Amino acid sequence: MEERKLKEKLIKITWPIFIESILFSLLGGTDIFMLGRYSDNAVAAVGVANQLMFMVNLTFAIITAGTSILVSQYIGHNKEYKKGNENIIKVSIVSIVFNLIIGIIISILMVMGGTVLLKALNTADELLIYGNSYVSFVGGFVFIQALSMTFTAILRPHGLTKICMIVTFIMNIINITLNYILIFGNFNLPALGVKGAAISTTLSKIIGTIILGIVVYKKVLKDFKLSLFEKFPMEDFKNILIIGIPAAGEEISYSLSQLVVTGFINLISINSMATKSYIANIASFAYLFSASLAQGCSILVGQLVGEEETELAYKLCLKCLKKAMIVTTTVSFIFLLLGKHILGIFTSNEEIIALGFIVLFVDLILEPGRTINLVGITSLRATGDVKFPVCIGIFSMWIFGVGLAYILGIKLGFGLVGMWIAFAIDEWFRGILVYNRWKKRKWLGKSFVSKAKTVS
Repeated sequence: MEERKLKEKLIKITWPIFIESILFSLLGGTDIFMLGRYSDNAVAAVGVANQLMFMVNLTFAIITAGTSILVSQYIGHNKEYKKGNENIIKVSIVSIVFNLIIGIIISILMVMGGTVLLKALNTADELLIYGNSYVSFVGGFVFIQALSMTFTAILRPHGLTKICMIVTFIMNIINITLNYILIFGNFNLPALGVKGAAISTTLSKIIGTIILGIVVYKKVLKDFKLSLFEKFPMEDFKNILIIGIPAAGEEISYSLSQLVVTGFINLISINSMATKSYIANIASFAYLFSASLAQGCSILVGQLVGEEETELAYKLCLKCLKKAMIVTTTVSFIFLLLGKHILGIFTSNEEIIALGFIVLFVDLILEPGRTINLVGITSLRATGDVKFPVCIGIFSMWIFGVGLAYILGIKLGFGLVGMWIAFAIDEWFRGILVYNRWKKRKWLGKSFVSKAKTVS
């Protein structure tokens, strides 16, 4: 593949992912924005609840991470060796069924044990009623999210990112409309507050997932035959887990560490928890471009590795990293300059605005380190190098992201600002190691389909 064509393909894949990421952030940000007008306590409670939901989603990411990487490599492999797409169909079906089963089990557990989980995070009593209302409803339908994530993991490697973007746009329109009606009780309906936000989010996801499922069937599974499953495709399932467990392990470690940190922040004050929720949403827009470019880059890196075009894969990652660093740092700086005005959109609490502005300053230092990890780690995973990121992730997140955060934030009394400094150290420590591994090409020879080629 020529570098010019590769660049065009990267743009074609990435821009819908970028727009979709903005829409997803708006989906969460809309809840935060509207709930902020309802109650700061509601925002803090949903912030805690979303940590739980994020952790649950990462359970599904074990399968989706393996699916996305394996499908990407199979696309390149099938193109290089002129094969059909039976292997992709097998991987897709196995992923859908397995994640659906896990999703149903977790949905039941979230409904039955939501309050226990919230209490385990030291959630203040005045927040429990809000948090439990949100977790019990959204968590009860989390199997829908399992399907949505799996469908997206199948579609993106095929370059069908624009469809995913359109579906997310539809979800946003539905969510915003229902939020307006249900949170505040417009059109003579009762004001449901947090429960209204939960209902809106869930209904929008159900509709979006149905659309994605139809597209997956028509675009990817149209040649599905039961004869493909006369024997369970154990090799494909095993490869999904071999790739997915370490790939999702780093994310799971991060989520667990954030759950612990959330418990720490709850010990400081409700205002600190609310500030964390606001800053997390604002910061997500700062690294949206990096995250989107990282996903587009990883799709192409996986395909190039499947085609055995490793030199192109090497150069592509470095070019994407350079672009991502420039954009993210610029956006973070703009957010810092406008920080108080942006925070004022969400809340009128002066203490939260003042604290949030200081945290945004630290976040400006954090974001370039996060960018290296976003682009570098997703590219390493796409090559099949999935163990290294989780090893350094577990070490760094718990030593710096949790241990140092506790020392600076709680023991030394620097509060949320001290914790954010620890987060920045964690991101930069991992980023330096990831960049060094890519530059030294330690990822060569780890492709799963190149191994499968000899036995297929």
